[in-house]
Amino acid sequence: MSDEAGEALRRKLDEVYRADSRRVLATLIRLLGDFELAEEALAEAFIAAAQRWPREGVPASPRAWLVSAGRFRAIDRLRQRARFDERVADLTARLDVATPSPDGGDDEWPDDPLRLIFTCCHPELPPDAQIALTLREVCGLTTEEIAHAFLVGASTIAQRIVRAKARIREARIPYEVPPLEDLQDRLDTVLRVIYLVFNEGYLASSGPALLRADLSSEALRLGRFLVELLPEPEALGLLALMLLTEARREARMSSDGDLILLEDQDRAKWNAAFIAEGSALAERALRSRRFGPYTLQAAIAAVHSEAREAGRTDWPQIVGLYDVLLRAEPSPVVELNRALAVAMRDGPEAGLALVDGLLARGALTDYRLVHSARADLYRRLGRSAEARASYERALALTRQDAERRLLQRRMDALGRG
Repeated sequence: MSDEAGEALRRKLDEVYRADSRRVLATLIRLLGDFELAEEALAEAFIAAAQRWPREGVPASPRAWLVSAGRFRAIDRLRQRARFDERVADLTARLDVATPSPDGGDDEWPDDPLRLIFTCCHPELPPDAQIALTLREVCGLTTEEIAHAFLVGASTIAQRIVRAKARIREARIPYEVPPLEDLQDRLDTVLRVIYLVFNEGYLASSGPALLRADLSSEALRLGRFLVELLPEPEALGLLALMLLTEARREARMSSDGDLILLEDQDRAKWNAAFIAEGSALAERALRSRRFGPYTLQAAIAAVHSEAREAGRTDWPQIVGLYDVLLRAEPSPVVELNRALAVAMRDGPEAGLALVDGLLARGALTDYRLVHSARADLYRRLGRSAEARASYERALALTRQDAERRLLQRRMDALGRG
């Protein structure tokens, strides 16, 4: 094989790996009933492809070929172990039956990726384990990449993944899309995990990096994947929300790495294609009349996206949407966001009264954003001493370097005023 042909094949293998490896893994997990065995089979299938495709050519259906190759490799491995373990012998016998054809279509097992997502996000698993397992198995991130994203040790992430897989085995968590009567509750868990991943990428909770494009991109990929497999209204709403939020990425950070708030962003830098796609998805979800909190948040983001300038934002409409969201999902954070919208519609004093009411109830006392919001409202009212005290409280609670610099700049500006 010429160097040029070899390079073309390597590119093809890379392309197939990026596009299909997680789907192949999902099917192998179902067929083999074991995460580790499926991961080994996936790796050996790609090794076999690198050896055979140069001689035989790339198959018409690479995904089906890889599933078949991985399964045969797993059967060979299990046969070697079967001499010492009768349970393995039974599994090997079952796997020998109805081996998939390498000429099968790519859509022969359309539900397997969805099964994998629901398994990784099963409520039997702790939330941190759901996130780690989803990023590892569904997204294909390495343990080190996940650890770096969440600023914990690689050994901690590895332990979470190992414990999650053990829990799946011990609890006999079924590898399936939940039945219709359980689907909504289980879908909520999946959507929450995807949104947690997105938020960590869009605004890192701590550390020097403000944005983690790799994580938000993975969350978007998961969101698109979920909508493709299960186009439920709230799945559409979450994807819409992520697209409309991600559209602002390029305008959110200065060349020096400093955070730029929504009202100060250069809206010409917003991603028009993401805004158009996200707005269309939000409208589609709203038309279903079966929407929930993610769709309502997407509708709010869409109203922001419609304003060419911050001063032309339709704040009455946003307050109205927050009223609906608050009925759908009552929470202090939603109340805070509504209070800030009221401050933009009716003035900072009206917003401050609502924020102070939250704090008086003991809600969000240790939430950094309530104190930074309160500081900004005091600043707009010209009450510098109270603004400074609230900025100091927010700074004490903030672990994100770019956020700290923004708060410090605003507090310093009070001293010059």
